[in-house]
Amino acid sequence: MAIASINPTTGEEFARFDALDDAEIETRIAAAHTAAQHYRLTGFDERARGLRAAADILDAESDTLAATMTAEMGKTLTAAKAEIAKCARGLRYYADHAADLLADEPADAGAVNASKAFHRYQPLGVILAVMPWNFPLWQVIRFAAPALMAGNVGLLKHASNVPQTALYLGDLFRRAGLPDNVFQTLLVSSSQIESILEDPSVAAATLTGSEGAGRSVGGIAGGALKKVVLELGGSDPFIVMPSADIARAASVATTARVQNNGQSCIAAKRFIIHDDVYDEFLDAFVAEMGAQKLGDPTDPDTDIGPLATEQGRTDVTELVDDAVSHGAKVALGGHVPGGPGWFYPATVLTDITPEMDIYGAEVFGPVAAVYRVSSLDEAITLANDTSFGLGSNIWTTDEAEADTAIRDIAAGQVFVNGMTTSYPELAFGGVKDSGHGRELTRHGIAEFCNVKTVWIA
Repeated sequence: MAIASINPTTGEEFARFDALDDAEIETRIAAAHTAAQHYRLTGFDERARGLRAAADILDAESDTLAATMTAEMGKTLTAAKAEIAKCARGLRYYADHAADLLADEPADAGAVNASKAFHRYQPLGVILAVMPWNFPLWQVIRFAAPALMAGNVGLLKHASNVPQTALYLGDLFRRAGLPDNVFQTLLVSSSQIESILEDPSVAAATLTGSEGAGRSVGGIAGGALKKVVLELGGSDPFIVMPSADIARAASVATTARVQNNGQSCIAAKRFIIHDDVYDEFLDAFVAEMGAQKLGDPTDPDTDIGPLATEQGRTDVTELVDDAVSHGAKVALGGHVPGGPGWFYPATVLTDITPEMDIYGAEVFGPVAAVYRVSSLDEAITLANDTSFGLGSNIWTTDEAEADTAIRDIAAGQVFVNGMTTSYPELAFGGVKDSGHGRELTRHGIAEFCNVKTVWIA
């Protein structure tokens, strides 16, 4: 099987690689296992030096790396450079804080008849990371930084349409001074994941991707009795109540929907607007969305580049066409533009009903579904009427409304008067079909640790 880089701006292939065969995979896994036995004995200071050096490399090579990311998956150069800077920050965060996050945790020795009792966090070993193309650097770094600082080693199976970014990541930590084989990229097909995860040398896995991919990898991991963290899709609600700053909410809603060309699990996708401000919000939102420039992602004035794959655009087109055929109204966009590349414009749909596929689907493109509600209770009921539960937003200056939303929205995250995003300092993950486990902060670094209980007489 060939693994290829295809420029979504032109539809043209510009690089091709062969997948590793089974023998090569076994050799790579064995090398990772050997590296894990030594790397687990290194100290936080040594690991931190490697991560800080990796951050410095990212800073120094931002322009060339951003160009590669843009060419492979179509994000704007501006977005690519911002992603690289975020990765450097994440690396430095864990380099600075891992020792404290994983410090021995004292227990009540007297209560358990001990002179001393505590919990110690120790690495599990070799972790398989199955990662998506939409944030081809950040998705990997937010796993790798905490995992490596905890003393684990990583095997990366990246999306097949970003092989050059994957290979860059595979070499980054070696260049930064970490021992050989502590982090490796495996150019393999999805069909080879099962045998890798079932290998006794692989201790656990993490996957960011679709619900289907999560079910597959989760099932394999369960059968092999191995830990797995899953961050899957989202259909995040964006609730706007009458007390909100409507102009600000509409502006942030636009960014939240078109970020990364609309291809983000935590992008706001369902805009649930109270009757009292529905018309005002819709007018402002359509104006903001309509001002987004669709075009060449290397142009600094471009807001929305192409979708990453041809199939991705087909999926978005089919969802919009189905909605329109069942009575949805198109307030903006809704048509595939002519010319080369996999472009799709900023689109706003209203009058969405449960009979439409878009009602329950995750739309991976710059398409917003706008709903009208008459109360906060109705808004929360609609927000929860999805199989997903990743992020969510509520816009209100009423503290009681905010507290109710925080309590009742079924999601891993609630952002009040702001856009859902990820920070090293905040736990990241979802509930329901959006997956389980957490990434980032102390919750993320502990996911791939053995929490060892120590009792001393």
